Order: sequence, then C-alpha cells, then structure tokens
Amino acid sequence: MYVASKGGENAINAAHKLMAEARRGDPSVAELSVAQIREQLRLAVARVCAEGSLYDFDLGALAIKQSRGDMIEAIFLMRAYRATLPRFGYTQPIDTARMMVARRISATFKDLPGGQILGPTFDYTHRLLDFKLAAEGGEAAPAQTAPADPTPPPHVLSLLNREQLIEPAGVAAPEDQAAPPDLTRSPLELPACRALRMQALARGDEGFLLGLAYSTQRGYARNHAFVGELRIGMVEVEFDIPEIGLTVSIGEIEVTECETVNQFTGSKTEPPQFTRGYGLAFGQSERKTLAMALVDRALRWRELGEDDLGAPAQDEEFVLSHVDNIQASGFLEHIKLPHYVDFQAELELIRTLRREAFERRTQNQEAAE
Repeated sequence: MYVASKGGENAINAAHKLMAEARRGDPSVAELSVAQIREQLRLAVARVCAEGSLYDFDLGALAIKQSRGDMIEAIFLMRAYRATLPRFGYTQPIDTARMMVARRISATFKDLPGGQILGPTFDYTHRLLDFKLAAEGGEAAPAQTAPADPTPPPHVLSLLNREQLIEPAGVAAPEDQAAPPDLTRSPLELPACRALRMQALARGDEGFLLGLAYSTQRGYARNHAFVGELRIGMVEVEFDIPEIGLTVSIGEIEVTECETVNQFTGSKTEPPQFTRGYGLAFGQSERKTLAMALVDRALRWRELGEDDLGAPAQDEEFVLSHVDNIQASGFLEHIKLPHYVDFQAELELIRTLRREAFERRTQNQEAAE
C-alpha cells in the first residue's frame, strides 16, 4: 500500500537504480546485446516497430532491452522517441506487387503462379521444447533453399479479379476519396474513414486485435474468411523530391501483407462476389495482419450494405477507442499513482452512509418496540 514518505526524489532515484540492476540481472551472466535481440528476437522487435509506428529494428531492439522485455513499455519508448523526430515529407505508397518475397502462402489455391513459399514459420512445428537451444554455442544448420526467383509473384486475388468474382482492390468508399489523415499527428475522429481505421489497427495492440478477430470467427459478425494470400518480404520505399522532380528510392523495409476472401455480397445492380479484408504491418507480423484483415472486414459492414449484428468487432467506436495499447495501459496504470484525496472522500462518504443506515435501523427498532 502507499504510505506518505519524505524524500520522494531520493526514493524515486533509488527505484531507478533498482530497475537498472534488475534489468542487468546476474552480473555473472553475459549481457544481452542489442544486436542479439535484433537478430534472434526479430518477431518481438517487429511488433515493437509496428505498434510503435517507427521502422528501425535497432531502436526496437534497444527498447526491448531497456524495458526488460515489457513489450508495451518498449512500444511506449518507441512512440516517445518518434515524437521527437522531424517530418521531412511523405513517401509514395509501397508497391507490394514488387515485393521480394520470403514467405507466401494461400489457403484458397493449391497451385498458383509463383508457388507456395513456406519460408520461416512455426506453422509446421510440433510445439515441443527444444532443449538443444539451451546448449551453449548451439548453431542451427543452414537451411536448404532454392535459388530466389527475381520475378515477384502476382497477388493471388488477381486470379479472382480476372473473373470479377471479388470486389476490385483499391476501390474506396466516397468518404475515403480525400487525402487520408495522419493518425500520428492528429487525434482520432469518429466516424473514421477506412484509411484512418487501418492506421489505428496497424499500430493497435496485437492481443486485442486477436481477440476481436477470434470473435468474428465464432459468430460475432458473420465474417468467416479464407486467407487469400499472406506474403512477407522486402519492399522498396520511394520518396518524391519536388525540387528536382524525381522520385528516388531511399531503402527497403520488411512488411507482412494479408488479404482475406470473405463472404458473398451483391445488390440489385451488382452480381454476388467475394469481398476483401486487408492487413499490413512492419516485419514478420502474420498473426497481427491476419487479425487486422478480419477486423477490417467486420468494420466495413455499413459500406457493404450489411446488417449491424451488434458484434464488438463491428462497433467502430468500441474498436478504435480501445485498440491502442499505449492509451489503454496509460489509463489503467495511472490508478497505481497516489489517489489519497479521492480515496479519503470516498471513505468519508461510505462512513456517512453507514452511519445514516445504522441510525435509521436504530430508529425503526425503537419505533417497533
């Protein structure tokens, strides 16, 4: 419990020193380097970069080390640092059709142009602890991989596009025609266009999104989906320089993209066709992007003329107001701070109510006698 104490600044400084000692752990054990975290805990680093809205795997690894592995604290550190950086401009939209693919799978077509590329995945492992990894200096044998095909494989859903069996990609609702707002610079406003919703989902908490996505599969949104394609790889980032009238490449980033094929829809003027859900995030973020795609599709119910089933994943205000883990943790964790005055007021109110109730019971008993 909290108690009043003197020398609060000294106590806080001591707490900081204890945190540094706890972070370091046993000095007889070699210190974990940022490079080790970046290379060997890459999925954790990818999540920190995605939800921290900053693509820098070195800084993501540093944030994980500084936060002792607390992912939300690491994401908070990344966002705080990001807020100090100047904005030079906006890059061109990345073209995932030109992705150098490291992993690419489809649950809708067995044989497809470019083939299924399993890549690095847990999908086919037995989920048994590998005690070989506990051995000092153990190294994995090099994987046997086929030579990379320099030709980027086409998007799988383009196969359905040819027969007009799925809604076209990139078709925006009327409210989405304007330039999309920047959620990192402007507060969230509701109702939100799809571009703004996607920004919120991309930097939203993976666990919260996972729960919402799971709810859509259990009937809370009537949103059963097939994974049309999930692809991971490097894409080029291009920046437009108006002073010289050129667009130049400024580097590559690793992203995960997921497109889902969802239930039929149609109208008096449009024949039945599949609809889409979409997710994209930094690094290898399969679970995150799949959850994004399912929630994105659930939130499109009004645009597609569907009924509101009252499902949580369909409620735009509920989803977007609670998906951000920094806001959520900040509000929750502030109740750890001293609330002496508020509590004393509540305590006095309860005492007064109990006293009044006791007096009423006493009066009633005396009247009854």
